[in-house]
Amino acid sequence: MSKTVSVIDDEASVRDAVAMLLETHGLTVSCYDGAEAFLAAPFAAGCIVSDVRMPGISGLELLRTLRSAGDPRPLLLMTGHGDVELAVQAIKLGAFDFVEKPFSNERLIASVEEALVASESSLKERLELEDLRSKYAALSDRQRDTMQLLIRGLSNKEIGQQLGISPRTVEIHRTWVMTKMSARSIADLVRMSMALGIE
Repeated sequence: MSKTVSVIDDEASVRDAVAMLLETHGLTVSCYDGAEAFLAAPFAAGCIVSDVRMPGISGLELLRTLRSAGDPRPLLLMTGHGDVELAVQAIKLGAFDFVEKPFSNERLIASVEEALVASESSLKERLELEDLRSKYAALSDRQRDTMQLLIRGLSNKEIGQQLGISPRTVEIHRTWVMTKMSARSIADLVRMSMALGIE
């Protein structure tokens, strides 16, 4: 899967300079003159390099928007104003890094490469969670009930008593749960339920 570095800056000269630098390091780049244009574009896996101060949606507002939408792409913010307070705020909001203009080429490249590595693992986690959610959605109501009692550590007999079914029927539901969830053990199932936020 190819990774794209999305560069957002309202100044064409900055956009072009950053794009040229990244492309000479073999990276795929898409440029946008503002956060609105970026948000309107199709999703491209990779990372985002955005100016902080832009007309319309600022870099910090963009960061908030992406985080609330659950966007997994790491965001690096650039600023021409030596604004330490803004940098701290950006990091607290979940920015991957903060680069001050004028930045050294090595610093920007290193940060972008780290962000692309991070994006790979966060995208992988997101896909795994989506897969887990679809597996859980495929369970019947009775299978979900069985799973919830299994992860609490109840035996087949105890689950049967709680659900008003025979231990043999519990065994059948349990087998289906393990198969549909692709769980090798109850410990696996517990980890999956934690990822899904199931108590």
